[in-house]
Parts: sequence; structure tokens; C-alpha cells
Amino acid sequence: MAITQERKQELINEYKTHDNDTGSPEVQIAVLTEQITTLNDHLRTHKQDHHSRRGLLKMVGKRRNLLNYLRNKDITRYRELIKSLGLRR
Repeated sequence: MAITQERKQELINEYKTHDNDTGSPEVQIAVLTEQITTLNDHLRTHKQDHHSRRGLLKMVGKRRNLLNYLRNKDITRYRELIKSLGLRR
């Protein structure tokens, strides 16, 4: 269910804003999105796993708050991130 350390590092390298960046909203949202998609796949096969479903809902809420923060702070960064992650359709 969890993403591998290598995949997480790839996401950090792709979305970082400076060399030592690991905590910017873009990086956090990208990592949460990857975790959400893997957990969604898990829940498709294990429909009765309510504990993981609760964790999924918490992750979605955290991502939503980070997206709201980024939208209020810098709308162009928000739009670029949404487009690159493919979140809005």
C-alpha cells in the first residue's frame, strides 16, 4: 500500500522548488496524490478494509487543505500543479 522510497524521491525531485526542498506544498501534494492512488487500488480489491478507508479520507482532506493554501498563496503555481498531476478534469 505504501509508496516505495525510490518513488517518493522521484516525486520530490520532480516537484521541488529548490535544491533541499522536501516540504513545499507542491511536493507534499504530489506525494499525497501518489499515496491516494495506491490506496484507491488497494481498496478496489479489499472493499471491507474500513481502517484504510479512514486513512484515505484523512489523506484526501489533507491534500484538499494544501491545495486551498497553494491556491490562496500563488494561483499560477496551483494551476501548474493541478495540470501536471491531472487532478481537475
